[in-house]
Amino acid sequence: MIQLGEVVMILEWHRQGMSVSAIARQSGLDRKTVRKYIHRGLEAPAYGPRKPRQTVIDPFTRYLRERVSAFPGLTGSRLFREIKEHGYSGGYTAVTDFLREIRPATPSSFEVRFETAPGEQAQVDFAQFQVVFTDEPSAPRIVWLFSLVLGYSRLIWARFVLHQDLATLLRCHVAAFEALGGVPHEVLYDRMKAVVTGEATAGGIVYNRALIDLARHFGFHPKACRPYRAKTKGKVERPFRYIREDFFLARSFSNLEDLNRQLQHWLATVANPRVHATTRRIVMEAFAEEQPFLRPLPMAPFRSVLRLERRISREGMISVGGNFYSVPDSTRRRVVEVHTLADEIRIFEEGELIAAHPVLEGRHQRRVAPGHRKGMATGPWRGSEAFPVSRTGDVVAQRSLEFYDAVARHLARETRA
Repeated sequence: MIQLGEVVMILEWHRQGMSVSAIARQSGLDRKTVRKYIHRGLEAPAYGPRKPRQTVIDPFTRYLRERVSAFPGLTGSRLFREIKEHGYSGGYTAVTDFLREIRPATPSSFEVRFETAPGEQAQVDFAQFQVVFTDEPSAPRIVWLFSLVLGYSRLIWARFVLHQDLATLLRCHVAAFEALGGVPHEVLYDRMKAVVTGEATAGGIVYNRALIDLARHFGFHPKACRPYRAKTKGKVERPFRYIREDFFLARSFSNLEDLNRQLQHWLATVANPRVHATTRRIVMEAFAEEQPFLRPLPMAPFRSVLRLERRISREGMISVGGNFYSVPDSTRRRVVEVHTLADEIRIFEEGELIAAHPVLEGRHQRRVAPGHRKGMATGPWRGSEAFPVSRTGDVVAQRSLEFYDAVARHLARETRA
C-alpha cells in the first residue's frame, strides 16, 4: 500500500500530461497500480481493524460470562474475589468495566400516569419556603405552603402558614373544603408526623386520631402513600415547583397576610384559569365538571378537640403554639385545661369555660380578650387584635416640658440650701 504523498504525486504527474508508463517508471510502481490510483482519485487510505491487544482479564472472560449468565445479580466485588482465587492479578476496575459490557440491560419502565374520576381524590402536602418580609427585613423567615390539589381537575387550593403542625393541618383542611364547596372522597398524604403516628403490628398504618375525627366529620378517606414514593403524589408535588418559579420568586411581601393575599390573586388569575400541561384542559372548566361529584359539606362545624394543660404566667397568659392568650383576672388556679380547636382556643378552669380566643397565626403574638383586665382602657376593639398587659406604674401622665423645668429648678434650689 502506497502512502498518501505518493498518491498526490501520481495525480499531479497525471494532471501534467504524463502517461501511465512514464509515471510508473518515475515512481517505480507497477502500471496497474498507477492506473488504479488515477482511477480512484484522491481519497484517504483505508486501514483494516487493529488486531485486539491481549489484556489481563482475557483469560477470565469466559468464566465471567458463564457466572453472569447463570446469576445476573452477582456483584462485581464478588466476581472479583472469585477470579482472584483463580489467579487473576489485575485491578477491580477492569472487572467492572467488562461486567458493564456483558450484563443484560435492565429494561427501563415507562411511568404510568394515574388519573382519577371527578371528586374521587385530592392530594395534600407541605413545602418549605424561605422569605424576607419587608416589615422585618433583617429576619429571614421559614414559612410553609399547604397545598391541596384535586386529582381530576388539578385545581390548586393553597395557603402559606408558619407551622407544619396538626392544628394548622386541620385548619387548612377546613378552609380548603369550604372554598371548594365540597369534599373529595379520598385525600392522599405522605407520611408526615401530623398524619401518621406509626405502623400497626399487622402492617397497617396508624393515623393521627384528630385527623381521623376530621375525616369522619367531613366524610373522606385518608390514605398515606408508600414511603419514599414522591411520584405517587405527583399532582401535588409538581405544583410546588410551579408556584415557586411562577409566583414566589422575584416578588416582595410585607408580611404573611400580604403573601397570602398575593397568592390568592395569582391562583385566581393565573394558576387555575390556565390550560393544564398534562390534561390540556382549562383547570377552572374541569373543576366546574368535578364540583358536583364532591361530597356535600356537613351542616355542623368541625369541633375536634386537642386537650392540653398549661400553666398561667405571672402576666395572666398561657402559651399555645408559640403564642400567648389571656385568662381573666378572677382565675384562681395556676394550671388550666386548654382545648385547641381548628379555629379556636378554649380555656377551662375546673371544667368551666373561662376564655375563648381565635387561633393566632405566627409566633410570639399576644392576645388579651376584652374584660380580662380590670382598669384597662376601653375603646373600639376588634376581636383579632392583641394588646399587652398593663401593670401598676406602667402608665405615666403626659406633662409639658415647662413642668419638668420647674421641677429641676426646685430640686437645684434644695440642693444649694
